[in-house]
Amino acid sequence: MIEASNANEQLVLDFFATLSSGDLEALAFQLHEDLSWTTMITGVPGAGRHDGRENVLHNFLAPVRGMFKDGDPKVHVDGLVSSGDRVMAETHAVGSRADGHPYNNLYAWAFEIRDGRILHVREYMDSLYVARFFKMDLSEPAA
Repeated sequence: MIEASNANEQLVLDFFATLSSGDLEALAFQLHEDLSWTTMITGVPGAGRHDGRENVLHNFLAPVRGMFKDGDPKVHVDGLVSSGDRVMAETHAVGSRADGHPYNNLYAWAFEIRDGRILHVREYMDSLYVARFFKMDLSEPAA
């Protein structure tokens, strides 16, 4: 089990626990109102940059979580390192698509913290796995 060595790392651990719970209302308290969340992939659901806490919660996270079985996916922290207001995390997420198909993907995350809340998120993942998981057409190259 990963333990935090400072308040910013604890915030990130708490963020993953809350994200895994699916309680987006509770998650709002960990996110800065000027949040930017960038999913560092193209051509899959949720790809690109999303600005503003409410926009991220309602127009990005809620629809993405809606593609999964209720309560999924669960994010498990495998590594954590920080310097000042920046925290990096390695995670893996497991769960099931709404139709029951299993999900298991690896992630890397870069966080910037301001005033005790998460201001910037950059989320990296295996985009080919995600595209296949969501049964996307892979015959056309990404733009």
